[in-house]
Amino acid sequence: MAYETIIVDVEDHVCVITLNRPEALNALSKELLDELAEALEESQKNDKVRCIVITGSEKAFAAGADIKMMQDKNFSEVFLEDLFTNQADRISRIRKPIIAAVSGYALGGGCELAMMCDFIICSDTAKFGQPEINLGISAGLGGTQRLTRFVGKSKAMEMNLTGRLMEAEEAERCGLVSRVVPAKKLLEEAISAALKISEKSLLTTMAVKEMVNRAYELPLAEGLRFERRVFHSLFSTEDQKEGMAAFSEKRDAQFRDR
Repeated sequence: MAYETIIVDVEDHVCVITLNRPEALNALSKELLDELAEALEESQKNDKVRCIVITGSEKAFAAGADIKMMQDKNFSEVFLEDLFTNQADRISRIRKPIIAAVSGYALGGGCELAMMCDFIICSDTAKFGQPEINLGISAGLGGTQRLTRFVGKSKAMEMNLTGRLMEAEEAERCGLVSRVVPAKKLLEEAISAALKISEKSLLTTMAVKEMVNRAYELPLAEGLRFERRVFHSLFSTEDQKEGMAAFSEKRDAQFRDR
């Protein structure tokens, strides 16, 4: 399918989705979010795709939500429209692993989109922030909720109240990103990680994604119980038999997602 605001490329079991509104530093318009959600849903249905990478340009992953789209709206309009809810819910329902490859600015909705992914690899030029306070509004796509879970109350409160930006080194230090790489190697490193994930059993990678996400939603005892039951259930798969046989026979496993 042809898209206007994103570029989609599938190769070697990895779908790379590039946000493509360079004139607006990839600001998240309704059209872009609709197309992104649709592309992710198509990737979910595509048997060839086993892992997804979302990226932007070297200058900006996404510099925020599209202010021009929002500035004339009033409360009744955004409340009745339930602004951003549909797209965020669709993105959050994707079961295949998603990596955010972030370079340059990831601000407001851009930071929130990166946090919707399963983990973030960023370049040494990345800058994260929730500067909505400067516009007289708050974050609305998870910037007060996911960011607090990732970096703790103090940093999240400071970023949301002052609008200050967090650079790559600090983002890695406080756990917002998994690692920092040179800007010119960002996409290469993200795709390399995606290819490693693609070699695993898709049944297992989707199960692991669900288990880790439950850690943010359940008390520890309930989370451990959920993890244990999923762990037990994976012993009913052909991939478990193949994986353990391959280990014993000192060969690469050939998973079949069964």
